[in-house]
Amino acid sequence: MANPTMLPGNASTGVDERRRQKGSEFSELSRRITEAGLLRRRPLYYTVRFGAVALALAGGIGAFLVLGDSWSQLIVAAFLAAVFGQLGLAAHDLAHRQVFSRRRPSEAGGLLVADLLLGMSYGWWMNKHTRHHANPNHEGKDPDVSPDILVWSRRQARKAKGLPRFIGKHQATLFFPLLTLEGLNLSFSGFKALRNPSVKRPVLEGSLLVAHFAVYFGALFTVLSPAKALVFVAVHQGLFGICLGSVFAPNHKGMPMIEEGTRLDFLRRQVLTSRNVRGGALTDVFMGGLNYQIEHHLFPSMPTPALRQAQIITERYCAELGIPYHQTGLLASHREALRHLRNVGEPLRGAGR
Repeated sequence: MANPTMLPGNASTGVDERRRQKGSEFSELSRRITEAGLLRRRPLYYTVRFGAVALALAGGIGAFLVLGDSWSQLIVAAFLAAVFGQLGLAAHDLAHRQVFSRRRPSEAGGLLVADLLLGMSYGWWMNKHTRHHANPNHEGKDPDVSPDILVWSRRQARKAKGLPRFIGKHQATLFFPLLTLEGLNLSFSGFKALRNPSVKRPVLEGSLLVAHFAVYFGALFTVLSPAKALVFVAVHQGLFGICLGSVFAPNHKGMPMIEEGTRLDFLRRQVLTSRNVRGGALTDVFMGGLNYQIEHHLFPSMPTPALRQAQIITERYCAELGIPYHQTGLLASHREALRHLRNVGEPLRGAGR
């Protein structure tokens, strides 16, 4: 698929207007997915998966306590970064009700995993992620492409001031170094959002977040010397941020951006702005099924193990309708994302000449 950086408000997507306005196109895909049984809950899968993550977390904590004040703890820090990445994916699935169909157990699980185990506000993230799903890659509506630090379009680059303007000139080069701060950024943003009305249980979430960091830093500075504790935090949080970024960045970064006024139905809005990542079982585990990003955006509550089969059905259906459907390898997806960052930052580099 050719990847234009922007879908302008008056541009044609190559499908005539009458077809674009037909609401039955997604309904037909939904019917095929439902008849294939792909929206059924998968309790055994999630019991095994979450159990494996819990065992890994317990093993990492056990190793931390056994090793004591040793530089070997940096291996534990790297291991726990990967475990935290899997906890993040677990919180994501709970938030989308992929695990439980009812709200209360989904929310309880999300609060436990996100706030207590990860130190990230579940309510804040839910609000942010819901807005992303509704309008992926839509400037002004998708918070994941707001120009807070990086710029995601040339229009944002031309308007950038302050830190985004400075970083935007070299953002492709700085992207992975900046990811090392993502874990801490999520925690900081969660604390900051506790005063926001979007967080419905600020006292509960605040208490869980404080408990998380009290145990986290308390254990580190009790078991390790101050120098080793600080290096542990840097390695653990840095690799955790890179792990999260490596899972989420390939999904939309470098795919078309949507301008205000663009008319796209739900099916095209989700497919055209999303990218799938090819791979086998290891890719599925590492990305938690988010490598099937197109299918996930079309059916957010679909359990992870059903996404592979849904991908086949969806790709064939898009081919029937003539809708571009983009998937590539993991490394290629990062190249596309970095190329996009470099291209949209061009106005800032040109301004500095």
